[in-house]
Amino acid sequence: MSFEILKKSSVSRARLGVIHTAHGDIHTPAFMPIGTYGAVRSLSPEEVRGLGAEVILSNTYHLWLAGDEIIKKAGGLHKFMNWDGPIMTDSGGYQLFSLGEKIINSKIQMPNDKPIQSKITEDGVAFRDSIVGDEHLLTPEKSVEIQHNLGSDITVVLDEFTGDINNYEKVKATVERTTRWAQRARKAFSGGTAQLQYAVIQGGMFPDLRKQSAMELSQLDFDGYCIGGVAVGGESSQEQYKAVEMSVPYLPEDKPRHLLGVGTPDQIVEAVKRGIDTFDCVIPTREARHGKVYVSNSSFDISHSSFREDFRPLDASCDCLACTHYTRAYLHHLFKAKEILGIRLLTMHNLRFYMRLMQVIHLSI
Repeated sequence: MSFEILKKSSVSRARLGVIHTAHGDIHTPAFMPIGTYGAVRSLSPEEVRGLGAEVILSNTYHLWLAGDEIIKKAGGLHKFMNWDGPIMTDSGGYQLFSLGEKIINSKIQMPNDKPIQSKITEDGVAFRDSIVGDEHLLTPEKSVEIQHNLGSDITVVLDEFTGDINNYEKVKATVERTTRWAQRARKAFSGGTAQLQYAVIQGGMFPDLRKQSAMELSQLDFDGYCIGGVAVGGESSQEQYKAVEMSVPYLPEDKPRHLLGVGTPDQIVEAVKRGIDTFDCVIPTREARHGKVYVSNSSFDISHSSFREDFRPLDASCDCLACTHYTRAYLHHLFKAKEILGIRLLTMHNLRFYMRLMQVIHLSI
């Protein structure tokens, strides 16, 4: 359960490393496919592994509401979903923010006609879930407990952030609460488990607040650090890069750094240059479901009529099942016919594209 740096770039902050976990090694820089409910959408764990993925990221919030106690009885998330590699789970905090007016910050009219105002307090986040309407309180300690039940290899502490990354007073308040919550989560975390625990750096677009967050959380000696608050809706690539540049210099050199929710191929390359080790994002799988295909130096929409009689592979340089066995015309046909096979094949291709991108980055370093 450690992080080993194998090589550092001589021209940037990029580095090669290995995160050793109880379920295997993660060679960094690494990309984590998203398995929100314990499954990468439309693919089996065996297929995901075959595409080159070493680690996946699952969602604490959704798995909690689905039944983390059941998953614990099954022997943990690895056995439950038949994935024998490392798993990272987030804290659940982002989902409570991203669902926004639907769950967190508005009155929700439930079947009993009694609206409830969900809110963030010093204790945690009080809300009514979107499945059966039960009331919950997600605290830093509860997030640790849920992730312990899931048995993930890398866990993330509950943090608070604001969507208004340029409001100094709001961002400062969230930085301070994030530190207090991190202290509670660190205390609740059992060092005797085969898990790693990551903290989340906040601070919006303010250098002093990014520095404050990074330094305060570093003093708590977490196993790794996430940079958050830069992929929550509307932030530009340049804002993401700036947030990384403001945070990385104040983080321990010997601990892995994860950039939450990022990103496009270009964003990943630029973040690696700035010292990021691991990434997670829905882009390759979500956009595959809408017909977007990533190929070398570009992307395109397979549903466009121009591909109706295009009998070339998606990408002649790719070794995935979609590229070696099927044509653009056939994949176009599958999408127009709304056949699930089209989504599966494009998901395979996009994930393989991301895995090949990480291989190129490794060789470049």
